[in-house]
Amino acid sequence: MILEKRMISYQPFYETLYRKNLTEYALIFKFGFPAATLHRMKHSKPINTTTLDTLCEILQCPVSDILEYVPPEDI
Repeated sequence: MILEKRMISYQPFYETLYRKNLTEYALIFKFGFPAATLHRMKHSKPINTTTLDTLCEILQCPVSDILEYVPPEDI
C-alpha cells in the first residue's frame, strides 16, 4: 500500500474553532454543517471551494484560517 502525502493541512481550521470557542458539534447542529465533511477534513481529504466558502462565512474568517499549504519536504 502506498501512503499518499497530503500537502493541504486543516490544522488552522481546528485552531480557528478553538479561538472562536466553537466545536464540531456546534457546526453540525447549530449551523447544519455536514458531519461527513468534518470527517473528510479530519482525515486530510480534499474539500471543495463551496465548502471553504461556507466555513469562512460561518467562522467569519479568511481561507488561511481554514487550511494551509505544507510543502512536500515538510511532511
